[in-house]
Formats: sequence, structure tokens, C-alpha cells
Amino acid sequence: MTTIDHLSPSPLSPRLTELPPLSLYIHLPWCIRKCPYCDFNSHAMDKQAGLPEEAYVEALKQDLEMALPAIWGRPVISVFFGGGTPSLFSAKAIDAILSHARMLLPFIPSAEITLEANPGTFEAPKFADFRAAGINRLSIGIQSFNRKHLQALGRIHDDLEAQRAVEIACRYFDNVNLDLMYALPEQTLAEVRQDIEHARACNVPHLSVYHLTLEPNTWFYQHPPNLPDEDQSADMQEMIEQFLAEEGYGNYEISAFAKPGQECHHNLNYWQYGDYLGIGAGAHSKISFREKIVRQVRHKHPRQYLEQSASIQKDATAFIVLEHEVAAGDRAFEFVMNALRLTEGFVPALFQSHTGLALSAIQKQLEVAEQQRLITWTHDRIQSTCRGRRYLNDLLGIFMSEDIPSRTQLTTDQM
Repeated sequence: MTTIDHLSPSPLSPRLTELPPLSLYIHLPWCIRKCPYCDFNSHAMDKQAGLPEEAYVEALKQDLEMALPAIWGRPVISVFFGGGTPSLFSAKAIDAILSHARMLLPFIPSAEITLEANPGTFEAPKFADFRAAGINRLSIGIQSFNRKHLQALGRIHDDLEAQRAVEIACRYFDNVNLDLMYALPEQTLAEVRQDIEHARACNVPHLSVYHLTLEPNTWFYQHPPNLPDEDQSADMQEMIEQFLAEEGYGNYEISAFAKPGQECHHNLNYWQYGDYLGIGAGAHSKISFREKIVRQVRHKHPRQYLEQSASIQKDATAFIVLEHEVAAGDRAFEFVMNALRLTEGFVPALFQSHTGLALSAIQKQLEVAEQQRLITWTHDRIQSTCRGRRYLNDLLGIFMSEDIPSRTQLTTDQM
């Protein structure tokens, strides 16, 4: 495998005039048990052996050190500990990871630092220590406040533990997100409303509300439960959007709702085609250089990842199993695939600065999408309509044309 430094750009690769913001993602892959709907890179913890916490923290430190040449000197705007269940780790481990990252990378003063947490792992002193370690945003995987639905989802917590988790979180953190799901097995519209009203009563600044989907390689995909049909799911989504709008939550992304000024900076950077370095088992990265954009994937299984750490010989690619340069046409599609999820869409200048392409690279596709009433397009903003967000797959399909972009569509300073 070639290193980043030797991954030569395509001769037709458009050049970036500036680098986008950089986030850091840290993957902690263990859970107490695997949920039947989950297709994330998560692994049930060996209850007898416990977490290999110390070894994994050391591996993360090595991984970050090996990645430094690709991001040297670039400020970090956000950090996200995802999983898995990151709250299984000790506050001491989180502090060690963050301290090492701060030593190697410049964090902006207002850096958002998020930790995902499972309600079944909440202990008040531990979360006070997470705050002391530098975590300033907590994201709690509630999924539902209904005991029946929590059992159907295979969650390790019940409704009382969910409520207790929110109370503890709000005691120590001002910035809290609750993850909820709808269109659950046997769920009714009334039950969805009860969940969303309960979440609103918690008075947290951010809610993420996801439609349950059956993903390949999950238990639910192999043994499908009885789910609400498409029309019922649409009614649920419409009710959620309307209720939260009335309660002062802006639906700034298809599944994300926030009080004014409380949007998730980390996820916004993803949706605006910013950069992110992912470290940890199975973590993905997108890293821009002036002359190329590179995507990477780390070794997926924790055992393989730890083995790389144990045998590392100062090889920058030791933790990386896949790496490729993003072609010009893929840049255009990847950008719109993310940015059109945002209610406010994007400004044309952002497309050019983050892809290196002129807007003319997607002009034909924009015209088709506008004719189908899937987007609105003005000189200073392009955004999906309500119809476009509802039928996002149809909208994105328009941008999968093989003829974007051609050499003549590069910006003039790249010619």
C-alpha cells in the first residue's frame, strides 16, 4: 500500500484553493451487546476479559502520530468519540486520548468535543469526570422512552434508565443530544408522538430522530420484524417535523433538530464536505490536500487493529487497510450527497472551495433537479425543497451522471 505522501494525484485532478475545516473522529468499537438493527463497526465486549482499554488507547495514540504528516498544523474544530459505546471507557482513558491529541494538534478554543453514551452505562461520578476530561457535548442513544420498543430493539436499558440518563447528562452538560428512532416494530403514530413529546420535555438543545431501516448484515435484515408501512412512516416523519418546529427546534438536516445556535458542528462539517481524520478500528477519513482528496479506512476488527499497533515499525500506513484518491466526478457527487441533506443547502462558493470544481460541473444536473421541483437554485444558494428531502434518493440519482465533470469544467486557476 502506498503512503499518502506517495499517492500521486491524477494529472486531471482539480486543485483546491483552500483546505476545508478539519474534524477528528475517534472510534471506540465495543458494546455490551450488539443491537439487532445496528450495522456499525461495533463488537460485543468479552465480559470475562473486559475492555483492552490500555492497549487500545496506546494504539489510538500511535495511529494519530502516524497520521500527523497528512494534517500537520491544521486546526481541529471538533472531536467526536463514536462507537460502539464510548461511555464504556473510563474517564481516565478519554482524558489520555484527548491530552495526546491536544499535544499533537492545535484545537480551536471553541472546539466541540462529543462523546456518545448508552443510558445503560450511566454513573453520575463517571460523567462528571468525562466533563473534567474535556468532553463538552454528550450524545445519548435513547432510541425510545417506551419499554416495549426498547426491548424490541435489543437495548440494554429500559425507560426508567433512559430518563435517569437524561437527568444525569443535563446535570453536567449544557450541550446534550438525544438519539431517537421511529418506524419501530409494531409502533403506532401515537407512540411516536409520546416519544417525541417526552424528548421535548427533557429540554435538551439537540435531537436526532432517525427512521429505522433494515441494513444488510444485521439480525433485523435476516429476520425482518413487522414495521410500519411507507405511508405510516411518512405520517410519523411529518408529525415529528411539525411538532418540533412548533416547539422551536430547527430541522437543519433531514434527521437533525436543534435550538437556534445549537447545531452539531462536527456533523455540519461532514455535511458541508469538510475534512475528518478518523482513528480507531474501522474508522474512515477524508483528507484534502491542495492537489488531491484522499479517503482512508482503518483495519476494521479491533483485534486486527491492535495487532498492527503491536507490530508497528513507524509505517504511516500500518493502520490503514484501504486508501484511494477521490476522482473529480466523485467529489461533485459526494459534495451534493451531503450538502443537500441540509435544509439551508449550500452556497456555490462552498462547492468550488471544497471540491476544486466550478459549479458548471453540475449545472446540467442542477437544471434537471430544479425542473423536477427537488431543489431551488438562486445565485447565492442551492437547497433541496421539502419534496427533495423527502425523495432524497431520487434527487441524488440525478447527480450520478457519468459526465461530471470534464476537464473543461475545472476552475480557471486549475487549467
